[in-house]
Amino acid sequence: MISELANTIFNQSIIDYHKFDNIDQVAVSPHDTSSLAHLLYLKNWIDTAQWHMEDVVRNPEIDPVEGLNWKRRIDAQNQIRTDMVEFIDGYFLDLYKSITPLPDAKVNTESPAWAIDRLSILALKIYHMQEEAERPTATEEHRQNCLQKLNTLLAQRTDLSTSIDELLADIEAGKKYMKVYKQMKMYNDPSLNPILYNNSK
Repeated sequence: MISELANTIFNQSIIDYHKFDNIDQVAVSPHDTSSLAHLLYLKNWIDTAQWHMEDVVRNPEIDPVEGLNWKRRIDAQNQIRTDMVEFIDGYFLDLYKSITPLPDAKVNTESPAWAIDRLSILALKIYHMQEEAERPTATEEHRQNCLQKLNTLLAQRTDLSTSIDELLADIEAGKKYMKVYKQMKMYNDPSLNPILYNNSK
């Protein structure tokens, strides 16, 4: 099952990242570079680094100039994340290119890779919520509240994993087909963001 593979790899990526706990640490995937596992590992590493960027930029005492630099870095990282999702969708498009959809086949509301993207973010929520549920310096009330949230996140992961596997099975059976749209983020494009192209005159 793809979801089982993804969850295992996401967990390993997060653990590996926290051995360094350094946003600038370069990912070294242990998987074959031609494999889906390799793409999933890099995808989660990108998400993990961005997660910690989001933590840094929310420091209420951050210097405004430094904060702006972090915001721009987050924007750039988000574009990298989007590009990776679309690359993974390319993997699935190639994988299922020989499948002929049934006459009544339907398109899903999101592509396989964007569903896997949510699974990657969920892995990060689970990791950090578990940290909070076990943090010895927190109050017992805090730990219990986080434990309840952790249980909800774990249930959510189970449901999302099932949905992803069912979607891929339906695509393989021709019951659904993939239709991928590029995200076309406008704020990062100097030709589409009016603030950027007006300032360049």
